[in-house]
Amino acid sequence: MELRIPGPTPVPPEVLQAGAQPMINHRGKEFAEIIQRVTARLQKFFCTKNDLYVLTCSGTGAMEATIVNTLSPGDKVLAVTIGEFGERFTDIAKAFGAEIIPLKYEHGLPADPDDIRKAVRSQSGIKAVMITHNETSTGVTNDIQAIGAVVRELGVLFLVDSVSGIGSLPYPVDEWGGDVVATASQKGWMAPPGLAMVSISAKGWEAHAAAKMPRSYWDFSAAKSYLARNQTPWTPAVSVLYSLDKGLEMMEQEGLDQVHARHARVGALVRDGVRALGMKLLVKDERYASNTVTAVWPPEGVDANKLVQAVRAENDIELAGGQGSLAGKIFRVGHLGWVTEADVQKVIDSLRVVLPKLGYKVPAAAGR
Repeated sequence: MELRIPGPTPVPPEVLQAGAQPMINHRGKEFAEIIQRVTARLQKFFCTKNDLYVLTCSGTGAMEATIVNTLSPGDKVLAVTIGEFGERFTDIAKAFGAEIIPLKYEHGLPADPDDIRKAVRSQSGIKAVMITHNETSTGVTNDIQAIGAVVRELGVLFLVDSVSGIGSLPYPVDEWGGDVVATASQKGWMAPPGLAMVSISAKGWEAHAAAKMPRSYWDFSAAKSYLARNQTPWTPAVSVLYSLDKGLEMMEQEGLDQVHARHARVGALVRDGVRALGMKLLVKDERYASNTVTAVWPPEGVDANKLVQAVRAENDIELAGGQGSLAGKIFRVGHLGWVTEADVQKVIDSLRVVLPKLGYKVPAAAGR
């Protein structure tokens, strides 16, 4: 089975092999060496000198950690939402008592920096802007550079879910801003699920000192005090850490710019391929099209779920369906992490074969 979903993503054999190493003492010398190395490598890929911590959880755990470490019940938060993962971020903040000021966009649209500026200025006392960098449910990438500049101008906290972004897409954190930036191992980092990674700015630490939302397992202070002795506060996912270490080594060998360029090439190939087959992208302006996941409207008369099932049956390729209100309406192609042009060309070739079997006539120009 070839996984072409937005996560978990395929894992290279070398990374799988690394994860099969024996367990070690997570309070011992060998672990200290690995956590030091992984942390330093991640800071290079985040392009940050900020503190950075590895948490044992999924990306959603990192989103919760972001919120409870920086906010107090009753804090006003501008929740910028362009899809399902923005809604998830919002729901977590609500659950812990934040007062949500929503700024929602139609599926397929990115957030407008000017709207964010106007929304914060029109409401007194907004503490933070929270946003998804790359919206996996819609295949839209927000302009974090422009939005970060606006948030700095406004002087509020900037909380960023970059779970399916950083590591695959450009996001130099120190240059573009981000008081807490979160990602997870199973996305662009070529590793299995089980770890999340967060960077925290000086301003983020100031917010942490005043934050009153309940936290224990997620407490950044605990992560900081234990990393000072090259440990994690709680038992880490050691096998996943082995894998992440190897994945980061491979990414270093490829080079950060080359990793970004490869994702740009692969993303363009997917978009060109589905358009050539006569299908439309969900993203409304291709300048904001994600290079890690592409959301596609199936042809009229073709059921999205049946299309996903047919590609699996025909070529053993696993695509993703839609989420939330888009369930059953779109399909999604994941192309992040360990992925090449040849990998996604297989998806296009499979769609070309499967679509006629579902009653759709592929345009002649798309034939091979």
